[in-house]
Amino acid sequence: MTEKETNTATRCGYVALVGAPNAGKSTLLNQLVGAKIAIVTPKVQTTRARVTAIAIEDQSQIIFVDTPGIFKPTRRLEKAMVDAAWSGAEDADRIVLIVDAAKGITADVERIITGLKKYNRRAHVILNKIDILKRDSLLGLAKDLSERGIFDEIFMLSALKGDGVAELRAALAKEMPEGPWLYPEDQLALAPMRQLAAEITREKLFLRMNQELPYSLTVETESWEERDDGSVKIQQVIYVSRTNYKPMVLGKGGQTIKKIGAMAREELEEILGHRVHLFLFVKVREKWLDDPERYREMGLDFPKDN
Repeated sequence: MTEKETNTATRCGYVALVGAPNAGKSTLLNQLVGAKIAIVTPKVQTTRARVTAIAIEDQSQIIFVDTPGIFKPTRRLEKAMVDAAWSGAEDADRIVLIVDAAKGITADVERIITGLKKYNRRAHVILNKIDILKRDSLLGLAKDLSERGIFDEIFMLSALKGDGVAELRAALAKEMPEGPWLYPEDQLALAPMRQLAAEITREKLFLRMNQELPYSLTVETESWEERDDGSVKIQQVIYVSRTNYKPMVLGKGGQTIKKIGAMAREELEEILGHRVHLFLFVKVREKWLDDPERYREMGLDFPKDN
């Protein structure tokens, strides 16, 4: 028997990662789990729905919920994203607020603090990106946050470099409630591979496309066929909200879509460990941002009002 099997004092609980857009939540999640679970781009609002990943630390199973960035929404999709973020935090055993230390306490961070107070929830604070800030500035920011009265511990780390991540994971593991593990030891995420594959393609679109276009498209895995030779045939649809966006995604002579497909295929092959045949199609669906089915595909509840 392993130590886990002989010791009944196992722990298991949920930790919600909340923060303003581009605070580094998804980068931190991948570091905490030790694998790429959430897509990461330099653009804000990359994460659209809750992403759930699982980490093991000693006798604890920690189920991390990476939520979309919390900000003041102005469109239906944005409202769905913010609703998903608060929903992810609502039932968590522990909430962790990630703050971009270089930006400090922005209006979005203030909005989250107000929300935590409204729901009478305490949290830990992570000051992320400490590698680009002087110590005096960090200490001043930490003091300001500690005086808010709702934070228990303040951790300083660099999610990108991994500095301080192990210490955070160990601290959270001790705080999880006693109980049996909910998932197999080798499971890293709850999302099916079809969904992760669509997210990887969307990540490449975010990285390749400029300005507002990435926010006006979504990706869905239409079919997934495992072949006898061990390879996988994947067909995905990229939905764009305007007719004039389609040629932009395709590029001259189809070069842009080919590049995006090659980037996504390479990463999928690395994750799956075998050959991938990826086929991308671009379709115009002008009202996809108002289509409840598209929201369900993204794992979001459809807001009735804008």
